[in-house]
Amino acid sequence: MAKSVRMPKKKCCQDKPRCKRCPLRALAEGTLPPGYTVKKRRLVKLDKADEVLAKSTRKAA
Repeated sequence: MAKSVRMPKKKCCQDKPRCKRCPLRALAEGTLPPGYTVKKRRLVKLDKADEVLAKSTRKAA
């Protein structure tokens, strides 16, 4: 029986060592689902990545 693969968490919790579902760990290992990336420690879809960056820089200003 194959082990079920779970989606990474939506946001990295910054634990050390990284948890098994950390999006940063999945990015480094190359196991992110197709169409996803990590921006500002958050799991985002590729087509929405620019919106997430724009929203996070607006909050900082």
